[in-house]
Amino acid sequence: MELKVYADRMSQPSRAVIIFCKVNGINFEEIKVDLSKRQQLSAEFKEINPMRQVPTIVDGRFKLFESHAILIYLASAFPGVADHWYPADVTRRAKIHSVLDWHHSNLRRGAATFVLNTVLGAALGLPMKPQVAAEAEKILSSSLSKIESIWLKGNGRFLLGGLQPSIADLSLVCEIMQLELLDEKDRSRVLGPHKKVQQWIEDTRNATKPHFDEAHKILYIAKTKFQVQRTLQANSEREESSIRKALPSKM
Repeated sequence: MELKVYADRMSQPSRAVIIFCKVNGINFEEIKVDLSKRQQLSAEFKEINPMRQVPTIVDGRFKLFESHAILIYLASAFPGVADHWYPADVTRRAKIHSVLDWHHSNLRRGAATFVLNTVLGAALGLPMKPQVAAEAEKILSSSLSKIESIWLKGNGRFLLGGLQPSIADLSLVCEIMQLELLDEKDRSRVLGPHKKVQQWIEDTRNATKPHFDEAHKILYIAKTKFQVQRTLQANSEREESSIRKALPSKM
């Protein structure tokens, strides 16, 4: 029975799982769960994943959620996956687990919260929280600095210090790619100082092309849409301001 991947490509971990499958020639059926329409909250999807999150996989009778667990399972269960993704060497595996554990409580906490409270929340009709965004940006910037000073400090191109990526590289890079949704000024402020991170992203893209860009195409489309919305809103605010100034002031 063919593997089923329940995903929304606007979701960072969903993209990581999709790219991994495509790069490694794992046949799968991609089933979209549209987060913007709250499809993950349906009774049908709850039967598949009681946590109501994406990505989720179904392999025969086996169901699994949490993207890191999914990537580990796919790398271990399907033949033909190159060793560098999830090495047989137990010490290198332990290093991957260390990075993945760190990811959720640091990089993801900063990046996802910052994007949600700057651009994505508005598109979903959620209230913006500037103070939350400011705190998240601090966590995000600190996380990017740690990636450079701890895992990218040597001559290696990827997090384990080698010349080929692991599932940790793919997971973290897909997280950072969510910054593509930001206004260019905000994105440059956050990512601009981190040249090693930028090169690492490019190396991961090159190692997984053409699937990397194909999976992230949805981000580029959404970014254009958000830019148009911001421009229209700014123009509307300027027009309202001009009208108010033109009106005679009350005595």
